[in-house]
Amino acid sequence: MHRELPNEDELYDLAELFKVFGDSTRIRILFELFDEEMNVGDIADKLNMTQSAISHQLKILKQSKLVGNRREGKQIMYFLADDHVRTIIDQGINHIEE
Repeated sequence: MHRELPNEDELYDLAELFKVFGDSTRIRILFELFDEEMNVGDIADKLNMTQSAISHQLKILKQSKLVGNRREGKQIMYFLADDHVRTIIDQGINHIEE
């Protein structure tokens, strides 16, 4: 079955999305958010990184609509935006393990 080629804007957006997945730190953050919401400090502690570095990566993930956030008191809690993020990562893992 032959799929129709998406338009240039869609191809560009798809390439940009895959660029976001091209950073192992961002992948690690996404894995940490698989099972639970976390704040910047908790993610930084788990990944042994600075809060500043994590915040920078979370901003990129949020702009790409891969993570969402909500305020809980004074803290911002981050979570995977939707199940598509899990699916993309799971498919990637399956592909490299073949």
